[in-house]
Amino acid sequence: MTDLLIRPYSAGDEAAILDLNKHSVHFLSPMDKSRFAELRAMARLLWLAESRGEVVAFLLGFSEGAAYDSVNYRWFSRRLKNFFYIDRIVVSDKVRSLGVGRSIYAKLESWALQQGFDWLAAEVDIEPPNTGSLRFHDRQQFVEVARQTAGVQRKTVSLRIKCIGAHP
Repeated sequence: MTDLLIRPYSAGDEAAILDLNKHSVHFLSPMDKSRFAELRAMARLLWLAESRGEVVAFLLGFSEGAAYDSVNYRWFSRRLKNFFYIDRIVVSDKVRSLGVGRSIYAKLESWALQQGFDWLAAEVDIEPPNTGSLRFHDRQQFVEVARQTAGVQRKTVSLRIKCIGAHP
């Protein structure tokens, strides 16, 4: 996508983020204004992708040591040092398969290397399956290191990592 702008969050972006999250909530945890404010305060990174002035994607992530209550984040925290956790990346259906996610991850990996991180960590739903995200993370060279079932909905996720720095 040639007109894509990836930029940091600004105060007027909340509604677009909440709307994108709502349309993908079957793969994510719910996020209302209050929860978004909590997550935003803890997050190390919150980026948006715009195309022609419209927010078409966002990425929210945390670094090691955050007070984040996610069971998946905590799993990585117990096992990895010097990691960046991708909590959620949401790409609008309007631009899916046009390289938006790939562009965001390329910028993320470059940023994470500059910040000195060794690992990127993420989880992808496998029950119920998020086949698009599984294929995407495979192409991005994220390797499954475990599976975990948790939450009210009893989702099973593939816990994945990508080494980007020196092995600790």
